[in-house]
Amino acid sequence: MQSSRPGLFERPPIIGILSDIQIAETGHFPGMERSCVSRDYISAVEAAGAVPLILPVVGNEASVRLQVESVDAVLLSGGYDPNPLLFGENPNRRIDFIYPEIDEHQLRAIRVADELGKPMLGICRGLQILNIAFGGTLYQDISLIPNSYIQHFQKSRKHTPGHEVTIAKDSRLAAIFGTTAILTNSFHHLAVKDCATGFVVSAYAADGVVEGIERQGGTPILAVQWHPEMMYERHPEMFGIFQHFITQVRESRGS
Repeated sequence: MQSSRPGLFERPPIIGILSDIQIAETGHFPGMERSCVSRDYISAVEAAGAVPLILPVVGNEASVRLQVESVDAVLLSGGYDPNPLLFGENPNRRIDFIYPEIDEHQLRAIRVADELGKPMLGICRGLQILNIAFGGTLYQDISLIPNSYIQHFQKSRKHTPGHEVTIAKDSRLAAIFGTTAILTNSFHHLAVKDCATGFVVSAYAADGVVEGIERQGGTPILAVQWHPEMMYERHPEMFGIFQHFITQVRESRGS
C-alpha cells in the first residue's frame, strides 16, 4: 500500500472531515454532546499522504465558510439519518435519529466547497447528504425499495465484505478499482431514490440499491455508500478511493 506522499517542499493537502456529534447515554455526564469522527477516517486520510482536520458542527454561516476556506478538500463521513424534510418528505416510521444542526452544517459546507471548487468525498451518510444538497432524494428505508432483498446493514465485523457491488463502466470508480465487480461492507438503511442533477450512479448492488454516485462536471465529487475507511487495511483495493481523492485535491490545488 503506497501513499500519495508530497514532494520535498510541497505542503501536504489538508482534508477537512466534517464531524458527527456523539450524545453520551451513560457515564458521569449522560446527555453530554461531543464532536467526533471515527479514527478510521483519520488514519485513511493520513495514510494517503494528507493531513486530516476535524471540522466541528457550528451554526454560524461565516464560521462554516472559514472552516472550508482553511482546508483543501472536504470529506463527509457517516452518521445519523438526514432529515427527510430536506427532500420534501415527512418522516417515515422507519427513520432513525436525526440531528438537524448537523444537516445544516454539512449543507452549508457543501455549498461553500462547491463554490470554491474544493473536491469532496462522501462516505455512507456523506453520499446521502451530498445527493440531497444537489437536489436528489432518498428512500427512508431500504425496505421501501421495490425488489430489494440484500442485507445492507451487515451483522459482522466492520471490515468484512458484506455483498457484491457492480461498478458502471467508464466511471471514476471503475478507473480506481480497475474492475466493474467488487465486494464491499455495508452499514446503511437509507439509499438514493432520485439521483441529484449533474450526478450519475456509478455503482449499485444486485438488488438495484445505489452504492455510488459521482459528479459529471464542476467541482470533483465522488461518493460511496459503503465504508472503505473500515476496509482499506485488510482489503488494500479500497485504499484506491483515498489515493484518488488526494490526487484530485493536489490537481485542484495546483490549477
